[in-house]
Amino acid sequence: MLRLAQAPNIVIATLWADTLCEAGIAATVQREHLLALAGHLPPDQCLPEVWLTHEQQEPQARQLLDDLQQIRQRQWRCICGEEVEGGFEQCWGCGRLMPIE
Repeated sequence: MLRLAQAPNIVIATLWADTLCEAGIAATVQREHLLALAGHLPPDQCLPEVWLTHEQQEPQARQLLDDLQQIRQRQWRCICGEEVEGGFEQCWGCGRLMPIE
């Protein structure tokens, strides 16, 4: 087994491991329950980790995680002038729906 990455939280770790598994790369989340010990252990020792079952899959796994982290957020400008980012399909300034392109 090989530690691939330390995630900032359990949600991200699970997302990464699931994405790797869907791509045919055997991965598991470790340390998922250690956050409860934060304060008793150093904080960086309590973060969840993604581990690979097969070390030879490391190059593909690192490339996939890098690609996943580089996904650009959608942005659009509403006619009211508000800049809307992320997955929002409705302007938070005026409530108008995102225009269909």
